[in-house]
Amino acid sequence: MNQKTLSELFLTFVKIGAFTFGGGYAMIPMIQREVVDHRQWISNEDILDVIAIAESTPGPIAVNSATFIGKRVAGTKGAAAATLGVVLPSFLIIIALSYAIEAFQNIKAVRYAFWGIRSGVLALILKALFTLFSTCKKDGFAYAVMVIAFLLVFVLGQNAILAVLLSALLGILYIQRKKVLK
Repeated sequence: MNQKTLSELFLTFVKIGAFTFGGGYAMIPMIQREVVDHRQWISNEDILDVIAIAESTPGPIAVNSATFIGKRVAGTKGAAAATLGVVLPSFLIIIALSYAIEAFQNIKAVRYAFWGIRSGVLALILKALFTLFSTCKKDGFAYAVMVIAFLLVFVLGQNAILAVLLSALLGILYIQRKKVLK
């Protein structure tokens, strides 16, 4: 591994981060073209593994892919270079937008636009909620855990992470109990 490889990883993922819009899944073809076809850092078969790992780990798929590819190409420093490269454009755009929003937030049309955006985002969150609800296993235990988590977060004002951890613990205990009873 040399400095040139780290620079190439960084610049390749800056390009991917800066010129791909639509989220992580929209980045997959560009990642494939850059790292498989142009740079030949990994194979076509490897890109499928990268996508599978990136989808199954927490975090944005583009960041996970960049980290995994960077690690494979140039170790830990490569993972850092690729990850920084893919994140930097979005970070800079968000910083610029925050200044623009601050400067224009008192304009009525801008306030209405953000009201509309919030409504649209709420619709996307509700769609995700219904999709997740329809795919998860539902029984008395699952409904009880949902009620407990809801009460903890929305009624008692507890941290959502606490509710997730408690839900996970209850799930583990429930499965262990079922195994013992068999």
